[in-house]
Amino acid sequence: MTYHHLSVLIHRQAEKYGDRVALRYRDYESSTWLPITWNEFSHQVRLVANALAAAGVGVQENIGIFSQNKPECLYVDFAAFANRAVTIPLYATSSPAQAQYIINDASIRYLFVGEQFQYDAAFSVLGLCHSIKQLILFDRSIQRDARDTTSIYFDEFVRQGEGFPCNELVEKRSAEATLDDLANILYTSGTTGEPKGVTLSHEAWQSQLRSHDQRLTSFSDQDVSLCFLPLTHVFERGWTYVCLHKGAEVCINLRPQDIQTTIKEVRPTVMCSVPRFWEKVYAGVQEKIAHETGVVKAMMLDAIKVGKEHNLNYLRLGKKPPLMLHLKYKFYERTVYALLKKTIGIDRGNFFPTAGAAVPDEICEFVHAVGIKMMVGYGLTESCATVSCFDVERFEIGSVGEVLPGLEVKIGEENEILLRGKSITRGYYRKQEATKAAIDAEGWFHTGDAGYLKGRTLFLTERIKDLFKTSNGKYICPQALESKLGIDRYIDQITIIADQRKFVSALIVPVYPFVEQYAKEKGITYASRAELLANPKIQDLFTTRIETLQQQFAHYEQVKRFTLLPEPFSMENGELTNTLKIKRGVVAKHYKELIDKMYE
Repeated sequence: MTYHHLSVLIHRQAEKYGDRVALRYRDYESSTWLPITWNEFSHQVRLVANALAAAGVGVQENIGIFSQNKPECLYVDFAAFANRAVTIPLYATSSPAQAQYIINDASIRYLFVGEQFQYDAAFSVLGLCHSIKQLILFDRSIQRDARDTTSIYFDEFVRQGEGFPCNELVEKRSAEATLDDLANILYTSGTTGEPKGVTLSHEAWQSQLRSHDQRLTSFSDQDVSLCFLPLTHVFERGWTYVCLHKGAEVCINLRPQDIQTTIKEVRPTVMCSVPRFWEKVYAGVQEKIAHETGVVKAMMLDAIKVGKEHNLNYLRLGKKPPLMLHLKYKFYERTVYALLKKTIGIDRGNFFPTAGAAVPDEICEFVHAVGIKMMVGYGLTESCATVSCFDVERFEIGSVGEVLPGLEVKIGEENEILLRGKSITRGYYRKQEATKAAIDAEGWFHTGDAGYLKGRTLFLTERIKDLFKTSNGKYICPQALESKLGIDRYIDQITIIADQRKFVSALIVPVYPFVEQYAKEKGITYASRAELLANPKIQDLFTTRIETLQQQFAHYEQVKRFTLLPEPFSMENGELTNTLKIKRGVVAKHYKELIDKMYE
């Protein structure tokens, strides 16, 4: 396999694949997916690269991209690499204050913005961002502020690169590009404190391309990937680079809320996602089973039972299933499992990388039982995404896979997972103290995650920095409880309260439609959502479900009291990060009275 520097990757792939489709994006007016060939992709990258050079962008200068997923994001990314510049993606949902912080911290001069929301957020803080020279607007429908005299639309910017006026300079820079160059600075969304810019070099990305080639042996240029997670997220960014390196087709999902539609339209063979996607699939199936009766219900339950026996108790352990079990599995494979996959939109599925949070064992067992090849892995922004995963045919419940080739992993004090290798960050941008705290004198990066190794197979146990200590001196791992309880179909969001408290409690955002349906079935009347959630029968429903799910936990770890919230946690209120992780400190402050009431 040839490994091209990212500065020339798209051009080399265009020479190989020509007019074959590289990217697709959804045209919302016609509800069709429009193709972009490798030749067109390469041409657009050259135009943008020349426009950047014409604008005076320097070697290793930081360029900002504040947008939801669009083909233009990739044009700018690879055009910047051709100029040896550095790209800094901002989450499309970032607030003006978050955008202001990153712009100032990275001294960004040129900021590319996606749609009206990003433009409004960026323009509102321009006066506080002294490095900014110009906003470049991807979407032609953006209404510019009347006071705006400097912003231009992307097509206007690209025209500055037509005729290749800076071709020689760009070619010279691309030829001089090294693996030592910085490629990206990815700002962690941060559940506590201010964001830190994780520096990732071209060497780190190339190291990951090599490792994934060795590990993902069934992945090829025949695969079709749906780019669903934000490209700002290291997981989707890294996965998309791997896809482009492989020559796989990448279909770019613009609006995250459209995933249920777009996944059926694209029918991807591969797609990286977070566990929440599969939790919703699981909850949907459980809901379907709960509402079925008779033969259909019995068949669905038996299909899951047979799948677990066949795939988990036999194939996973390298054993041959008994003939009758195998025949029953094949029958369900053509019927129940096939219908489920078609309903989701993954009937052409090859495999589906999943990471970003702990995956509950029940979810793993269910997904593998019905023949979906979910590949659970582990990684961080600081590790340039993947640290560990299995190949497609292997899986082990409770494990996050086998450590990638070329990466060193050891277990340190407090069972902390330590990493060392070419794919690990060199440190945090302009934050020497934070870098020293994370990377020791021997070059080991301290992840803050606890776990253990069985050979090269990695298991996670807890997040060291998030351990709670009750006032009785007991340690609680909130993620373990949240992961377990979060699979319940009635629970949408949950945060555990325990630090310096007498016992464990929880704030729960229910799945409101399910609760309302339950109330209808039980004849419960109510004047408001708050009144509904306070109803003793609804409280009993949640008490029973929580007690059932948390039986495996020690008594001191179990939720003793909970509060059902009539409104969900939100980014607008500062309670969620851009990756939808709950900011515990903010939630604790916002809901202090409710929390204190649980401990009266």
